[in-house]
Amino acid sequence: MTSRSLHVAVELDATADSLSPRALAETVARAETAGFTFVTFPDSPVPPRGGSRLEATTRAAYVSTLTDRLGLAPTANVTTAEPFHLAAQLASLDHASHGRAAWVVAADGSAETLATIGGSRLDPAALHRETADVVEVVRRLWDSWDDDAVVKDTATGRYLDPDKVHHVDFTGARFSVKGPLITPRPPQGRPVVVAADDLAEAARPDVVLVGGTGLDDVRTRAARARAAGAPLVFAELEVLLGGSAPDGPWPRGDRLRYTGSAAGLAELLGWLATGVDGVHLRPGVPGTGLPVLIDEVLPALRGEGLLLPPEPGATLRSSLGLRRPESLFA
Repeated sequence: MTSRSLHVAVELDATADSLSPRALAETVARAETAGFTFVTFPDSPVPPRGGSRLEATTRAAYVSTLTDRLGLAPTANVTTAEPFHLAAQLASLDHASHGRAAWVVAADGSAETLATIGGSRLDPAALHRETADVVEVVRRLWDSWDDDAVVKDTATGRYLDPDKVHHVDFTGARFSVKGPLITPRPPQGRPVVVAADDLAEAARPDVVLVGGTGLDDVRTRAARARAAGAPLVFAELEVLLGGSAPDGPWPRGDRLRYTGSAAGLAELLGWLATGVDGVHLRPGVPGTGLPVLIDEVLPALRGEGLLLPPEPGATLRSSLGLRRPESLFA
């Protein structure tokens, strides 16, 4: 698919300057008004060097009732999160936000990360299997209540129809889950799953994030993701705007990087709109980069008719043009 319109997502890091509830609420409100499709909340089992970070799903849940159209996408790591509780957390976020939850799948199999739960490093094959197992069982748990399982029959005192709640009976390489979930099926059926292209085969995400060393590389990887069946492809883009500079080293990841003016970034996004469905922006300096995105870049995209902002009350799946999936048990 090629397009001349674009979904725009942005990473909201929780640095020491933005840990307060008020700062988070104000930032998210500005992002929603600007027209971002969804915001991502980074997280990791090991705290960032020299700082601390509040847990991502909790941050997303906090702002769920303060917003009405913005998608909320916390990051959760498959190697350290217990799948049952992860499924319940994300389903609850989807209920609280009336269908705007997503999950950014992270898969860190390093010795440092696994040590936080008393585990050992996973080799690439074991990490691939763990990722596939966790994402699969989380999806099954979301489906374990039929959409009409809750009957709330006051005359008989029945809350649910037990014939419409299902055990999942999943056995993976390192765990098993009986189910069902303790939470009714999410409003979206299943929250939107987002993952990098190197996890796509295992996670089968709704949105694949592609990096790249240059524009041609991004286009090639986007085409490869589409050929593999990705419903939507977003380009990962690190941005440094307005002459700002990071306080410390800015390690380069496997992502496109842009340094320059807001107008130049808007022009680049217009080019990317011909090859991907959206972009996931990562400001190198959130305190200065995000305001420039909100005040200059998104208005420029809107003025060119390139921006696809979500509508009030819409689910994230609806905003992204994704269908609501049928339950495995339907």
